[in-house]
Amino acid sequence: MTFELFGRIHKELSITGSAFHETVLAISERVNRKVQIIRLHWQASTLLQQIDALTGDVGRQLVTHVSRRFLVQGQPHPDLSELDNSLSHAAMQVHEYKRTLLQIDGDIRELKLEAIHEELLRLHYDLKLRSARIDRLMVARNAAAVGQSSNMLSQPSSVRVAAILRGPFVLAPSDNLTFRPDDIVVLIGMEVDLDPIAPWFTAQRSLHTPSAQSA
Repeated sequence: MTFELFGRIHKELSITGSAFHETVLAISERVNRKVQIIRLHWQASTLLQQIDALTGDVGRQLVTHVSRRFLVQGQPHPDLSELDNSLSHAAMQVHEYKRTLLQIDGDIRELKLEAIHEELLRLHYDLKLRSARIDRLMVARNAAAVGQSSNMLSQPSSVRVAAILRGPFVLAPSDNLTFRPDDIVVLIGMEVDLDPIAPWFTAQRSLHTPSAQSA
């Protein structure tokens, strides 16, 4: 009996140690990701300052050239080749800076997407432990939900319409907001309660809605 007890304690300690190790790794990854994002923002800020300095220098050269033409009357116009070379060089530098900025912006977006993906996985895991989930449903053109508001849905208390995605907009559900074809509806609730609701958004009107079934 004593050996069995020690075996259980050892197993629990091993599980706890593994969970602690995974937690430390997850925190380290989040901190490292934030540090990378801060570093990329600093690089982008430095490039913007360089672009401002470069455009300011070109502006001063133009002002100097124009002033010289007005101040020196009766003299041959100064050679424009040097100014043309400066402008061409400045344009090439600005183009290179902008290309680097686009690359940095892409890297920042990728890091933020990784952070969002990690948070979504954690949310799905938390919901799964409680036999719940998040559903993403697109409203079919002939679905029973078209023209109806969320309060017309006979839904269990565990189910909530979290958001409605319509084009580029994120809409909060309300009594005055009716569903349209191609709307993306985000539902959250218990798994057993979500399954009967899906046909209201995705099936044809010939199918019975949850409210009709309950009646």
